[in-house]
Amino acid sequence: MGLNDTPSGERVQIAFFGVRNAGKSSLVNAVTGQQLAVVSDVAGTTTDPVRKAMELLPLGPVVIVDTPGFDDEGALGELRVEATRKVLATCDVAVLVVDGVRGPCDADRQLLSLFAEQGIPCVAAFSKADLVTAGAGLPELPGSAATVRVSSVTGEGISELKETLARIGAERGPEPQLIADLLAPGDTVVLVVPIDSAAPKGRLILPQQQTIRDVLEAGASALICRDAELAQTLASLPTPPRMVVTDSQVFGRVAKVVPADVPLTSFSILFSRYKGDLAAQVAGARAIDALEDGSRVLICEGCTHHRQCEDIGTVKMPRWVREHSGVEPVFEFTSGGDFPLDLSPYDLVIHCGGCTLGARAMRGRVARAVEQGVPITNYGVAIAHMHGILPRVLKPFGL
Repeated sequence: MGLNDTPSGERVQIAFFGVRNAGKSSLVNAVTGQQLAVVSDVAGTTTDPVRKAMELLPLGPVVIVDTPGFDDEGALGELRVEATRKVLATCDVAVLVVDGVRGPCDADRQLLSLFAEQGIPCVAAFSKADLVTAGAGLPELPGSAATVRVSSVTGEGISELKETLARIGAERGPEPQLIADLLAPGDTVVLVVPIDSAAPKGRLILPQQQTIRDVLEAGASALICRDAELAQTLASLPTPPRMVVTDSQVFGRVAKVVPADVPLTSFSILFSRYKGDLAAQVAGARAIDALEDGSRVLICEGCTHHRQCEDIGTVKMPRWVREHSGVEPVFEFTSGGDFPLDLSPYDLVIHCGGCTLGARAMRGRVARAVEQGVPITNYGVAIAHMHGILPRVLKPFGL
């Protein structure tokens, strides 16, 4: 996919961290070639994370993130530092921008420790090279994968930094596959796409688009229909399809139409395997059966789409949970980057497929819940469990 059509969740996330006035924003502008971030001599100019999608060759599509100073102070400063910590949960590669004149400080070393704890590869960029004596050596920074001296004024080291970031980004290993590894060339996959009031006019939603692309990458064919035409579509095929993938919201109707010997799953479950931890989310679905009156259930969306009257997260999912459990839980909702660091108040977390989130961000959310002993599941897994078809829709994955 090119720059204009690569979803943000599929891009390598590269975040720039450091203390106030270390030169983060100037360096981000130099790397992106744009005046992306506001720059001034006033400490704390960057108040919120700023993101820019770009191509970083030979790596490919990336998102560059500029963060507030990690040493910010006061009540507002604490909120900015908290926003910076949230970026840690989503980035694939970190750039620690160290004031090249002053040298590393305690906050820089604290950031290096956080990168190490979370397994984030780090490049240490010593800024303001134009103000440093020529030939001066670079201090040792244990924990950084590479070190480079840069100047946003003269351009020194910018190309080297970009090449280093591209190399480290490419070392993350092979990209996981959404569905292609389950298919063989020549296979046919039927994709069931309901067109209802929540469907975006004139386009398919992101999980459907990405699944189609991955089917084509496998050399297979994607046949798309609505749930109302599914029976007719299956009857028209000379041989049964290799698999049927449906929107989770119509799992019940689709499961009755698809023959038992044809593998069936959903877009949401594909994304659970692709970006999350499918086994953990399958285990988390059992918690729906243990809910009681007053149990607290957190329902999370990775994006901030406009909600319709029959929105799946705020309307349909609570209704299905109430009907299945026979109790009245208390539901809370989050969207976008607003995912709690402390999940302990909740008895269950139900998350969307996370198509707009990076794989590290989605896995981090699942891992956080597991570490805190809070069951977590996703939309497709939860809906399949409540329809009594979870074992069937997990068969394609050997679970």
